[in-house]
Amino acid sequence: MSSGRPVVIWRSCLLFGSETFVRDQGAALSRWRPTYVGAVKVASPLAADTDVVAFPDGRLGFPLLRLTGGSRRLDATLRSLRPDLVHAHFGGDGWLISRTAARLNIPLVITLHGRDVTTQAAAPGLRGSRYRRNLRTAFDRAALILAVSGPVADRALALGADPAKVRVHHTGVPLPAESHAPKEWDVAFVGRFVPKKGLDDLVEALAMLDRPVKAVLIGAGPLEPAIRARAAGLGLDATFPGHQDPASVRRHVAAARVFVAPSKTAPDGDAEGLPTTILEAAALGVPTVSTRHSGIPEAVRHGETGLLGTEGDRVTLAANLRHLLADDDLRARLGHAARAHVTANFDITTQTRSLEALYDTVAPIMTESGPAGGPWTPSRTPPMR
Repeated sequence: MSSGRPVVIWRSCLLFGSETFVRDQGAALSRWRPTYVGAVKVASPLAADTDVVAFPDGRLGFPLLRLTGGSRRLDATLRSLRPDLVHAHFGGDGWLISRTAARLNIPLVITLHGRDVTTQAAAPGLRGSRYRRNLRTAFDRAALILAVSGPVADRALALGADPAKVRVHHTGVPLPAESHAPKEWDVAFVGRFVPKKGLDDLVEALAMLDRPVKAVLIGAGPLEPAIRARAAGLGLDATFPGHQDPASVRRHVAAARVFVAPSKTAPDGDAEGLPTTILEAAALGVPTVSTRHSGIPEAVRHGETGLLGTEGDRVTLAANLRHLLADDDLRARLGHAARAHVTANFDITTQTRSLEALYDTVAPIMTESGPAGGPWTPSRTPPMR
């Protein structure tokens, strides 16, 4: 993009392979011109040569930034780019850039995704105390705080965010053509192999089904060896292709009868915001079996676009999978409704236009679009923007 007002998209580590939503949102901007800036570069398929890295010589200087929240090199990097706005993803990253943005008088927008206001904010001892203090500082310095779901917004308020600054803003997903691919898998899962994803519940639920089921479990993480071993011990027909690029993920999900996301609150308090994978499956017309966890009910309407159960309830998870796998007509109806729901409420083009209107409200030069949206009120149904 060669024209538009300049915005810096800040992620301290550019860019983990699971964070496609950061690139997708930036690519969907139409009136703003994104430059991706980070402290260090991450070796992943999402890293790009055009990324601006404040510490290209490695991690020298990054520890000092994390300790103090300030860096002359970062100041110089941002000053050279002359952005009208900085948009930081995740609360901790918001703090890392907030001092520089304040020094240079650049408005700061922070998007909160879930873990940044759950696990990290709940850490015990001095580490947790310092993180919460830094988060409050970032909230004070920010012009706008975006939460990917209503529960994430409520957590931000509980941690001291000013309600006048908080908005629920669904990031959205690209809408491919509705898939009519032949079905290769009964069940597909995509995500990191970590406790909050509920993979332990999934393999046990699959073992409860009264028919052979072909499952593909895409992703990697610390729990992968244990999940693989348990699936083998239960005699499941489960394929583990590891981490896949976005195109491969879409192919696998499109070839599945049901997408499953059995998310739950992890023992350390880690929780979802709103998993993008559910939205991506719905965009392909694949219905989801999931749980009433965090922002998931904003994406999956029970009995209309998918089926939900209580988090950690393996019996209900198995029953919902059994129900959908046995009923072709129900799967087709829920899949069609899921795509319609995502099209109406989570289309990344529409959502990013809404984001740009929010940018306009806090950037130095106001536009004719004027203020967008209103402050978030806790525990109300979030607006579908």
